[in-house]
Amino acid sequence: MKLSNKVESMQFSPIRKFNPIAQKAKDAGKKVYHLNIGQPDVETPQCFMDAIKNYDSKVIAYAESGGLTVLQDAVTEYFKNYNMDIERKDMIVTTGGSEALNMTFLSILNEGDEVLIAEPFYTNYHTFATAAGGKVVPSTTKAVEGYHYSKREQIEPLITEKTKAICCINPGNPTGTVLTRDEMKLIGEIAKEHDLWIIADEVYREFAYDGREATSFGQLDEFKDRVIIVDSVSKRHSACGARIGLLISKNEEFMKNVMKIAQGRLCVSTVDQIGAAALFRLPLSYYDEVKAEYCGRRDVVYEELMKIPGVVCQKPGGAFYMTAKLPVDNIEDFLMFLLTEFEDNGETVMFAPAEGFYATPGLGKDEMRIAYVLNQADMRRGVELIRLGIEAYNAKKAK
Repeated sequence: MKLSNKVESMQFSPIRKFNPIAQKAKDAGKKVYHLNIGQPDVETPQCFMDAIKNYDSKVIAYAESGGLTVLQDAVTEYFKNYNMDIERKDMIVTTGGSEALNMTFLSILNEGDEVLIAEPFYTNYHTFATAAGGKVVPSTTKAVEGYHYSKREQIEPLITEKTKAICCINPGNPTGTVLTRDEMKLIGEIAKEHDLWIIADEVYREFAYDGREATSFGQLDEFKDRVIIVDSVSKRHSACGARIGLLISKNEEFMKNVMKIAQGRLCVSTVDQIGAAALFRLPLSYYDEVKAEYCGRRDVVYEELMKIPGVVCQKPGGAFYMTAKLPVDNIEDFLMFLLTEFEDNGETVMFAPAEGFYATPGLGKDEMRIAYVLNQADMRRGVELIRLGIEAYNAKKAK
C-alpha cells in the first residue's frame, strides 16, 4: 500500500521533532530550557477559567459551525479598538489559527496553485498549502537585513499565472519582523494589481515593540475584498491549549464557501469558546502589561546573544521570537550536541533549527529560532547555555 505524494512531501515540524531527544536528556537528569516552542509561561487570564466554571448548561451541545454568538460578539467588540467593523457574518471560529489557515488554502487553491511568503516562515504554511494541492513560493530574506520583505522588486518577480495569494505573518514568526502601515499598503497594492488574496496572519498583533503600532490589514478598507485574517487566542492570551482561532474576511463569497468546510467538521469546542469570549473582553491594559513583559524578555535575549562572537542578529520588532545566525557549521548537529553531550551544572537548552522554516533547500543550516516565552532569568540562562555550548561544540570540532 502507498501513501499520498502530498503527505510524503511534507516535513516534520522543526519545532517539535527534537522533543524525544530532549525527553531522554530530562530522563537522564538534565534540566532542559525549552526555547523551541511558542508556549508562554505567562498565566492564562483567570477570566477564561471563571467563564468555564460558570457555564451551567446541562448538556455540552454542538455549537453553530460559525461559532457561538457570545464569542462572535466579543470579537466584534475587540476589533472596534482598531476601528474595524467586524460582524458575525464576517467570521468563522476555528480550531486554532492552524485550522483557519487550512480552511483558507483549501478554499482558494487548485492543484499546482502558488502562494507567496517571505522565508523563513512558520512551517505549517508549507504543510497546509501542500495538503491543499498548492505550492509555497518563498521570497528569501536575510538576517543581516532584519528579514524585511515588503519591497516591490522582491515580490513582483515571483508572481506567475499560478499565484493566488500573498501571505503575511505580521508580526512575524519566526523573525519578529513588523510591517509598517506603508509596507502593508504596498503589499495591498501589489495584490490588487495582480488580483491576489492577502492572507494576513495576525495572531501576534499586540506584540509590537519600541513604539511600533499594532495594526491589521483589515484597517485598509480599499483592500477589504481580498483580505483574509487569521487570528487566535493562543499567543495573545496565553491559551494555546484552548485551540480557539478565527477566520475573518469581508469577502462574502469566500466566507460562504469556507462555511462548507466548517459545517463538514461540525463545530469548535463549545466550552473553550465560552472561555475565549471572556478573553476577548479583557481591557486594553491587559495587552499593555503582557507586551511589556515580552519586550523585557526580548531585550534580555538580545543582550545575551550579542555576547556570542560571530552571531548575526537584529533586535526584532514584535511577536516573541528571535532568529539568529550562529557561528556553527550545522545547527541541527549542534542542537543534538546540546541535548546528548553537553551540560553545564546539569543544565542544557534547546531551540528550533531554522532550516525547517525555509522552503529553499540549503538555507537556514546555521540559523536558529528562539521563542522568548520563559521568564527573564530563565531566558538569560538559556542563551548563556547556547553560548557555552557553542564554545564546547566548536572546540570538539577543532580536535
